[in-house]
Amino acid sequence: MVDIIITETMNQESVDDLVSDFDVHYDPDLVNKPDELIAMIPGVPGLIVRNLTQVRRDLIEAGDGLLAVGRLGVGLDNIDMEACAENNIQVFPAVGANTDSVVELIVGALFVLFRGAYHSSNDVLSGKWPKFELKSKGQEVRGKCLGIIGFGNIGKETSITAKAIGMQVIASDPFIEADDPVWEKYGVRKVSQQELIAMSDAITVHVPLIDGTRPVIGVDEIESMKPGVMILNAARGGVVNEAALIEGLNSGKIGGALVDVFVEEPMKPGSAFEGVPNVILTPHVGAMTIEADIRVSQMTANNVRRVLEGKK
Repeated sequence: MVDIIITETMNQESVDDLVSDFDVHYDPDLVNKPDELIAMIPGVPGLIVRNLTQVRRDLIEAGDGLLAVGRLGVGLDNIDMEACAENNIQVFPAVGANTDSVVELIVGALFVLFRGAYHSSNDVLSGKWPKFELKSKGQEVRGKCLGIIGFGNIGKETSITAKAIGMQVIASDPFIEADDPVWEKYGVRKVSQQELIAMSDAITVHVPLIDGTRPVIGVDEIESMKPGVMILNAARGGVVNEAALIEGLNSGKIGGALVDVFVEEPMKPGSAFEGVPNVILTPHVGAMTIEADIRVSQMTANNVRRVLEGKK
């Protein structure tokens, strides 16, 4: 009898660690075979997934022996948490294990976006030399105001790095009261989202994809932003209205954007993002570094191991 099914890529050392004590079915392509997964799940106590495997009610109810779902990451929008709770299944996101990787992508992109030289390669290679044009557009990050929407683990760590490079930092989070000591601890001023939208030179979004955040930045919010604002989304596709973002980039209202997550992943050819200026598109890699993969895999393996060992 299989003890653990792993449906997507996982660090091999962590897989081997589980194999040493459990019967593990590891198939990184199982995510693309939902019928096969649902046929395999009865009687299996452990399931490990990333963000693409849909752990919905039909799979949960078929998993009559399921005790633990390990999530190789932190987002839970692909997991029916209500159905898991109803069936006494514990869900373990790898909270904090990939924070550094996401923060580095965000802060690295801030430097690139404000400098504005990242789209000059073709000009340089063709013999053009847009040195003075770029001089008139390039900006320094130091002194700019960064607005963080969502002050969870990633938002907090982003604030530390942003302040270290000389940025002013404000944040909004409806779930943290204004008198919570966390604001003083991190030296960040809490503002309303409306204030943040109006005051920020750059805005980074770190909220889960739930009904209240579909989207958290839309047409009205973009209209209220400073001209030339930078927008960064490495949270979830859908928390920023893609059509409104594209319109803002095309019109010049938005100075630049990093988009790591999309409503549709992978993106199909002919996307509305094609030809849009001043945008950096990355394929949902914010949390995907060698170091983060090791930490996430180890944490997830240990979480599932604890539950299954407690069953023995």
